[in-house]
Amino acid sequence: MIDDLSSGKPDNLPAVTDLRKMDLRDPAVRDVVAEIRPDVVLHLAAQMSVSVSAREPLLDADVNVVGTLNLLEGIRAISDKTAKFVHFSSGGTVYGEPKDLPASELTPVRPLSPYAASKLAVETYLPIYERFCGLEHSVIRLGNVYGPRQDPHGEAGVVAIFTMAMLGGKPFKIFGDGNDERDYVYVGDVVDAVMKVVGSSQQGPFNIATGIGTSPNQIFEKIARLCEHDESAVYGPPRPGDVDRIFLDITKAKRELDWAPEVSFEDGLKLTVDWFRSRTG
Repeated sequence: MIDDLSSGKPDNLPAVTDLRKMDLRDPAVRDVVAEIRPDVVLHLAAQMSVSVSAREPLLDADVNVVGTLNLLEGIRAISDKTAKFVHFSSGGTVYGEPKDLPASELTPVRPLSPYAASKLAVETYLPIYERFCGLEHSVIRLGNVYGPRQDPHGEAGVVAIFTMAMLGGKPFKIFGDGNDERDYVYVGDVVDAVMKVVGSSQQGPFNIATGIGTSPNQIFEKIARLCEHDESAVYGPPRPGDVDRIFLDITKAKRELDWAPEVSFEDGLKLTVDWFRSRTG
C-alpha cells in the first residue's frame, strides 16, 4: 500500500499491511510497482478538497493528474503482465450541475472545479493506457462517502466534521444556506461495490451512490438528534467550486454489477456517530 499519510492514519490499517509512506508523484513509486507486481490497483490517492483545488489548481493537477500518470507509468513498465486499474472518480463533481437529476453515466460531464477536472482527466487517460499496454481498467464515480474512520479535520467530510464538533462541543459552520444537496453513501456499501468492480470485466464508469439528495441542513438536524446537540446551526459564505445540487442514478451499477446500497442514511449516521462517540469517551 502506498500512502503519504497526509490524511490517513496507520492505526486504521491491519497490522500486516505493507505500507510504503510515499508521495504519489515520487518517481520511486514506479520501483514499488515493479517490486510488488500487483494484480489489482485500487487508486484512491488524491488531493480531495474542492476548495483547495480552487485555491491551488496547480497543486491539484500535480497530485491528481501527474501523480496518477506516475503510477500508470509504473504499471506500463511491467512488460509481462498488466494489473487491473480501478480509478475512483467523483460522481459528486464531474457532472457539474445538470438540469435533469438524478445524473446517470450518460449525463454530459461539466466540471465546475479544478478537482472535478483532474478526476475527469484521469478517466480520459485510461483508454490511452489500454492502447499503450493493454491496461484493464474500471472507473467508479463515487457519491459523498461517509462512515467510521472518516477524517473530521479536513475541509471535506461533512458527516465526520459535524459529528466530532457536536460531540466535542466545538464550533463549526455550514457553508452557504445549507440547502445544497449531495448524494451520501455509506463506506461499507462502497466497499461492496469495489469488490463487485474488481470481480467484473465491465469498465464503467459506474455511479456508486444512493440516488437520494440530502442537504447539510438535514444532516445537521439528524446528527444533532443523535448527539443531543441543542444549539442552532451557524452559517458561513459558500465555498468556491462547490456544486449546488447533485445526486446520482445508480441503475447501471444495479444492472451490470448487481450492486445496490443496503445501509440507509439514518442507519449509517447512527453507526458513524456511535463509532466516533466510542473514541471520544
